[in-house]
Amino acid sequence: MSDAIAKSVIQEVEPLGADEPIGTAARKVLDSGLPALPAVESDGSFAGIFGEREFMTALFPGYVGELGSAAMIKRSIDDTIDRRLACRSEPIRGYMTVDHVSVEDEYSDTQLAEIFLHHRVLIVPIATAGRVHAVVTRADFYAELVDKFEAAG
Repeated sequence: MSDAIAKSVIQEVEPLGADEPIGTAARKVLDSGLPALPAVESDGSFAGIFGEREFMTALFPGYVGELGSAAMIKRSIDDTIDRRLACRSEPIRGYMTVDHVSVEDEYSDTQLAEIFLHHRVLIVPIATAGRVHAVVTRADFYAELVDKFEAAG
């Protein structure tokens, strides 16, 4: 890592397994305090990202993400959970964001900015020799970027 922002916002993580059940993975994301976690194949290589958006995609019927507004749907969250409770045991593999957004350890701040600007991800996984071990969150990157911007002026 060659940039000051990149070094200051890395968080080591335990990645999820790509075949981990949604119920287990959702709890791990919540317990991590991060908006998402990287998911890896059995060899540790990047498989995708599973987090808040991906969990909601698994829980809510597919058409919800396509609606311009859900104001006409009056079903309670309890009804939705009852209808989709079986997704608890489904593997996260079917719901992950699979855009290639991981970076190797020698990434640049500009590379991170490009990923956050062009992909709908809240984290960027960091790998060493292809094995994911850490993340940078968009919120942390943004906060450090603002601090650096203010300090320059």
